[in-house]
Amino acid sequence: MQFYRDGYRPGDPDVQPADPRAQLHDEAFPEAVDVLIVGTGPAGAVLAAQLAEFPDISTRVIERRAAPLQVGHADGVACRTVEMFQAFGLADALVREAYWVNEVRFWGPSDEDRSRIARTGWVDDTPAGLSEFPHVIVNQARMQQYLLDHAAKSASRLEVDYGVEFVGYDKDESEHPLVVTLRRTAGLRAGEEFTVRARFVLGCDGARSGVRRALGIELKGDAANHAWGVMDVLATTGFPDWRTKNVVQSAGKGSLLMIPREGGNMVRCYVDLGEVPAGDGEIRKTTAEELRQVANAILHPYTIDVKQVAWSSVYEVGQRVADRFDDLGRDAPADATPRVFVAGDACHTHSAKAGQGMNVSMQDAFNLGWKLAAVLRGRSDAALLRTYSEERQTIAADLIAFDKHWSAFIAQPALDPDRPERGGVSAADMQAEFARQGRYTAGLATRYAPSTIIGATDHQDLATGFEVGTRFHSAPVRRVADARPMQLGHSHRADGRWRIYAFGDVGNVELRQFASWLTEDSASPVRAFTPADADIDGVLDVHAVFRGSHRDIDVTELPSILLPTSGPLGLQDWEKAWAEDPADSIFTRRGISSHGAVVVVRPDQYVSLVLPLTARHELHDFFTGFLLPA
Repeated sequence: MQFYRDGYRPGDPDVQPADPRAQLHDEAFPEAVDVLIVGTGPAGAVLAAQLAEFPDISTRVIERRAAPLQVGHADGVACRTVEMFQAFGLADALVREAYWVNEVRFWGPSDEDRSRIARTGWVDDTPAGLSEFPHVIVNQARMQQYLLDHAAKSASRLEVDYGVEFVGYDKDESEHPLVVTLRRTAGLRAGEEFTVRARFVLGCDGARSGVRRALGIELKGDAANHAWGVMDVLATTGFPDWRTKNVVQSAGKGSLLMIPREGGNMVRCYVDLGEVPAGDGEIRKTTAEELRQVANAILHPYTIDVKQVAWSSVYEVGQRVADRFDDLGRDAPADATPRVFVAGDACHTHSAKAGQGMNVSMQDAFNLGWKLAAVLRGRSDAALLRTYSEERQTIAADLIAFDKHWSAFIAQPALDPDRPERGGVSAADMQAEFARQGRYTAGLATRYAPSTIIGATDHQDLATGFEVGTRFHSAPVRRVADARPMQLGHSHRADGRWRIYAFGDVGNVELRQFASWLTEDSASPVRAFTPADADIDGVLDVHAVFRGSHRDIDVTELPSILLPTSGPLGLQDWEKAWAEDPADSIFTRRGISSHGAVVVVRPDQYVSLVLPLTARHELHDFFTGFLLPA
């Protein structure tokens, strides 16, 4: 974390000085905004945190509830989501508070007495080496509050307008073409309607999204046919694995998924309630006491003595996805600009079994936020915005397919060895399937297809561990300036900038020449796409990773792109030059060629391109595809 770059100030460095353009929360709702975010669920909170980075973008966030969410429905936080939180500077606080899911343990009918359960095995929750961060559990409400607090502490001072809901919109051809009707839902003025003009509207308002309805988009997919009850309980028990994640299969009494929560005592129990006839709403009347009884029947001979139910619900598993995530129909002109978007549950719904809902929703928003900022700040043409629906609709379709498989798989009864004709799944198969799906449930299976912002894989052999289209997989390095051991990926902030990571060749000769070219040559993308009044790293943030010891490098003798001056005081930035960690070489771990490599990373942490250190024209041409000349 860097601070004091704009001058010394006392107090909490996480609280940024307010920008003169920041809108105070007690001001009247403005007549026009650049971006209107509808909803403060996982997607809306990420978009608020991301767009708050840019005080020059006027953003407003509305939420129909009268106050922040207190009890969240989702709680599983995938490794990939923790990586994203690191880009906001929030990962340390998150993992400190969270429950860490280390193992998954499996229970099934005992061989000696099938009316009783016995432990059948266990697997590591996340395969080794997938991420430097764990899979954790934190209440959704806390996740959202972290992000909303971050937005409020930003230079934009972006805060939520609670008690305001979206009603509908019209469109004209003005600079702010969306005329949005809003309604107050709380306070003395409840029921009052008013309008605001916006350049873009982001619908993050959940499965019953008013924005989606206004677009005429329907969620399409399979109807629910299997019900589960869920409850967060504070309880005492003799069950020995109460503080690990468990999959429990009984003989004829159903299944139970148990996931400990943060705080050391609470546990979430997903209770199998069986098949549900179409249109039958009675199952939703199941009480928390009835869920407790079913859970205890499944756990026999163990019991849980519930002292308090913090939250409970009943839901039916169904998978649906929207056929588009923006306001462009299939017959829209090729140069049309999408203006209204939906994200998160507003465009895909599914079960909670794999813990993907909140995570995929947040990744939707992380994909969209930087693109909006690039367009609104004049860095990229509006065509960039079309890639949001193109990329994320594919990811949602993959999620739905996975969820159908996963929900059906874990709902299967335990296989009875004496009656195999009845079907079911064996303990060994259940355990193997959990291990097999580890990469997906960690949130690390996303791979974006080639496009204007995802390049070809012609040079993938130069950096086999940084796969084009996948998230940038961090690894240990040493910061040259102060010898600090760090994760290279943690230099990536959620600030809308692209990253160029240049990895050294043997002797670092080509690396130094590449850095000199970026610094001095007019054909350098840094020179071509950085506005004259911006910091030299304001669009493309360049980092170099040298082979050998950090002690052999004098930072002051490097090309100035690796010790740039920036900010109002023109201070040097000492955090651009890195060296391999002698105990754990990034070059070995990520398969970097002896010739070195250039790895280009998008603002949302996905690898866009791998090139040789000598590929000058190819690098320039890639950025020409979506960045506007300075």
